[in-house]
Amino acid sequence: MAHAKIITFGENQIHMWSNSILDAIGNTPLIKLNKITKDLPCTILAKVEYFNPGNSIKDRMALKMLEVAEKEGKIKPGGTIIEGTSGNTGMGLALAACVKGYHCIFTTTDKQSKEKADILKAVGAEVIVCPTNVEPEDPRSYYSVSKRLATEIPNSWYVNQYDNLANRQAHYEQTGPEIWEQTEGKVTHLVVATGTGGTIVGTGKYLKEKNPNIKVWAIDSYGSLLKKYFETGELDQNEVYPYISEGFGEDFVPQNYDMSVIDEFTKVTDKDGAVMTRRIAKEEGMFCGYSAGSCLQGMFQLKDQLKKDDVVVCIFHDHGSRYVGKVYNDEWMLERGFLDVKTFKDIISARKSQKLVSLTPDQTILDAIELMKKYEIENIPVFENGLNIGAISESGLFDKMLHNPDIKTAPIRTALEKAYPEVSFDTPVERLSNFINKENGAVLSKDDSGLYQIVTKYDIIQSLSK
Repeated sequence: MAHAKIITFGENQIHMWSNSILDAIGNTPLIKLNKITKDLPCTILAKVEYFNPGNSIKDRMALKMLEVAEKEGKIKPGGTIIEGTSGNTGMGLALAACVKGYHCIFTTTDKQSKEKADILKAVGAEVIVCPTNVEPEDPRSYYSVSKRLATEIPNSWYVNQYDNLANRQAHYEQTGPEIWEQTEGKVTHLVVATGTGGTIVGTGKYLKEKNPNIKVWAIDSYGSLLKKYFETGELDQNEVYPYISEGFGEDFVPQNYDMSVIDEFTKVTDKDGAVMTRRIAKEEGMFCGYSAGSCLQGMFQLKDQLKKDDVVVCIFHDHGSRYVGKVYNDEWMLERGFLDVKTFKDIISARKSQKLVSLTPDQTILDAIELMKKYEIENIPVFENGLNIGAISESGLFDKMLHNPDIKTAPIRTALEKAYPEVSFDTPVERLSNFINKENGAVLSKDDSGLYQIVTKYDIIQSLSK
């Protein structure tokens, strides 16, 4: 790796510039978590890897693997880098390729976020999207396609981050020493959402050589076989099924794994990881990727093992910009049931039981006024033969009575306003607000017994304020 230009003034050395973007890799900050972890007895630190120029920890191993390949003569000037990647390794390789003059072809899976593929294309890479739900040996898998291309394209190098031991070596040489120095040797636990095995094994190996008592916790996903393999040594394909979490978990065991470095595995659900990812952004101000939430959630699942003076380092692998269409998108989260949101039904359930106050079109406006006074309400739906045909509101009556005080004896139908919209009983509160405006102060829905219920602007404000 090239070195930055340094100028010395007396006893002070000042880094004036870097020779390329590759010099900016590494030396990422270690940041204390405060709000989410406030009830834990110890110190929780995040190694925030999105400060790397490619916005992920994969920059480290991507450059290391390429440098080793160059030394070993596996790729010549002007050659093509080929890899199966979920996006982040590809970004690191693409940055190195830009600087060193290589072409890149990356295969990825259709479960990865579109943003990842778009970012790779932006830095000049060719991206081939392959199906997720196939065996690794299937010719359509992103492993198989990348291997095939490497045999067909002259002067190409198949990176194979899974079995390329320069992957874990990068973290042994960089990530581990950084954490040791940043914690002044006080680190007691390393927590990593693990995929290829490079980060957890390389970093964990270095730290355990410094202090064998350091615990290394691996976070796995449901749908991955790594945890069971760690516990039993069995490659059980029955453990494997499609999952939504990105960047960690595997359906085979890469050669970068040395399970003796790892002390414990725990699995995190897709939902728990996604929800925690959003909490990290909102509560700690760190706009991280999916695996950061899974990493922290996994740590919480093992929190009973933590003691007062422990110093826990969680690896936050990448940046949230890769996931704006997924975990940071409310619609995406709602569709998968990942958001625990309040609904129309929740508002009704929390409210004191009362029958819906309604009117018929032949009742008088005075009847409406009296009902509003009696029940302290502003919005009353109007029904005819069981049909929702209109509404009467306090604001609407106010305008009409200012112009014609004698209207009080007129039938409701003469002052009928637009009918309140009808929604599903499980409509989220956030969506209910879309139906309410200056002209429309409420929404209706039928409950489980088929009776109409009403939610007003006031109800929504009350719900959101709790």
